Amino acid sequence: MKRILMIAVIAGLACGTVSAQIYRVAQMNADQIRALDKQKTVVILTGGILEQHGPHLPSYTDGYSNEWLAQKLAESIVTRPGMSVLMFPTVPLGHGGANEIAGKYVYPGSYTVRRTTLRAVFMDLATELGEQGFRWIFIMHGHGSPYHNLMLDQAGDFFRDTYGGRMIHIRGLQPKPEQWAKLEVSPLDLNLSESEIKENGTLDVHGGLEETSRLMFTRPDLVNPVYRTLEPFPVNNFADLFRMGTATNWLGYFGSPRLASASYGAQLQQNRSVRDRAIAFAIIDGKLDERDIPRIADLRSIPPLAKGSEGSTRYDAEVERKQREWMKKKGIE
Repeated sequence: MKRILMIAVIAGLACGTVSAQIYRVAQMNADQIRALDKQKTVVILTGGILEQHGPHLPSYTDGYSNEWLAQKLAESIVTRPGMSVLMFPTVPLGHGGANEIAGKYVYPGSYTVRRTTLRAVFMDLATELGEQGFRWIFIMHGHGSPYHNLMLDQAGDFFRDTYGGRMIHIRGLQPKPEQWAKLEVSPLDLNLSESEIKENGTLDVHGGLEETSRLMFTRPDLVNPVYRTLEPFPVNNFADLFRMGTATNWLGYFGSPRLASASYGAQLQQNRSVRDRAIAFAIIDGKLDERDIPRIADLRSIPPLAKGSEGSTRYDAEVERKQREWMKKKGIE
């Protein structure tokens, strides 16, 4: 009997924590994956763009935050009777690094892919999962580029239209106030002083107070102490974003990193986790349709962002041209 119990424990460890019903596909064999109840197993695809974050944060900053949030979402989902989660290894691909705001498409620390490449990767994963019978997929990929978000949204639309399931880019959803009220989730009170708001700016989108704080909470060992001495680049609107980004003294971030703290990062991550969970459960329970929720991708129509994306579009086209010319020369189909 003891031997049987030991074998059961070992088998459970081989595919994740059975008691918590969180499985990791990289650790599982074909039979274990085949045995999953596809109707009650939520697949979580975590993303992590490699993108420069100035002199104080690592290029994988988004990934560390996304992985923490993905784990918390998984832990929440499996509290529901009969529900399981299948976690995929992080996909370290994204489109549209913040350096593109400055018109700098080659930048140390940024290793991005063309927007169509990103879409193809997630559509391919959608196909594999759909053909195997999975019906619930959440993408955890918090990155702000509108076209990055659009590609993930389109991959989700493909999965829904083709397989009848739901593949939702959860971080790309921006519920309206009345939708947040329906979800009974309150916004985080940031408790910043007037002088701190002025120093950091109201549009804290990349490498500033918020992201530095998040990394001080999730991976403090990777935050360069130089953050304490960095000058602020406050941004209050999208026009400011491009004006500041193209300045000759721009250092690759916006806002004021020196104001950051681990405790503030913990608040930000916990609040984001609560919001992710509320959206996920509302969608699973049929109380909310993600098609009715505004998207980050919708921002691409705002004039400063639309104009700023023109350079990115041209760069993508040039990269593709070079690759196709080489393939043609080599006779590669």
